[in-house]
Amino acid sequence: MSMTSNYVTCAGHEIHFTEWGGGHSSTVIAWHGLARTGRDFDELASHLSTRYRVICPDTIGRGLSQWSSNPVNDYQLSFYARIAAELFDQLNIAKAHWVGTSMGGAIGTVCASGLFQPGLKPRIQSLTLNDNAPQLADAAIARIRAYAGNPPAFASVTALEAFYRQVYKPFGALSDAQWRRLAETSTRRLPDGRVTPHYDPAMVQQFISHPDDYLIWQHYDAITVPVLCLRGAESDLVLRETTDDMLLRGPGAKGLTQVVEISGCGHAPALNVPDQLNRVAAFVDAAN
Repeated sequence: MSMTSNYVTCAGHEIHFTEWGGGHSSTVIAWHGLARTGRDFDELASHLSTRYRVICPDTIGRGLSQWSSNPVNDYQLSFYARIAAELFDQLNIAKAHWVGTSMGGAIGTVCASGLFQPGLKPRIQSLTLNDNAPQLADAAIARIRAYAGNPPAFASVTALEAFYRQVYKPFGALSDAQWRRLAETSTRRLPDGRVTPHYDPAMVQQFISHPDDYLIWQHYDAITVPVLCLRGAESDLVLRETTDDMLLRGPGAKGLTQVVEISGCGHAPALNVPDQLNRVAAFVDAAN
């Protein structure tokens, strides 16, 4: 089904989202990673849109959503959960399945726990974590913090695409057309005419002002819905020992969590090939 581009005000900020399959009653929220945009989910949203309404937001400070004037307070999981709660209300979403890549998975975890936004807990039907877990590897966080706060700039979009092809190689197999779309949907032009990744560099304040923001075991332990964790087999962010722990506590201790390793990917699988698309779809269908 075709996509529409939309804007809504949440927590005092204009938030952009794309919508697919708008006529369906069942909903999927697909939330992107730290320095990415909702357009990363085009393949998954198209795949699911034959039977689901799929909403793909741009987080505040990313893509076409408004940037924060208060980065220290706004770029953190608790504020992202507030935005999500208001997004549900604005779009009249009674219940939804959540698919989150990296940061988007962490946002889904804190939403499904209800510890930040109690009203969201009964509204999350299932949670798919795409290379995300309640605890992330310190070395990988340090790497992300180093590059995210100082995005490079290039003279041309072609040069920026070459950069993306290198830095996001762990996403797995993308076609030339998919790489081009990734570049074009995550590019902004600077006043000097150069191009750079389409996000607010100040979003790195999350790691500076809230260094333990991604240590969220207490949220994971409070989840009572099915959880699917897709771990990139070569991921340096989500360690096997962490996914092993996920199977022993919280929803895992109740048999609600399953972990699947995706070969040929690191951080994070692009959710763009049939095996990955079908795996997510089957999990959502079973929980619907």
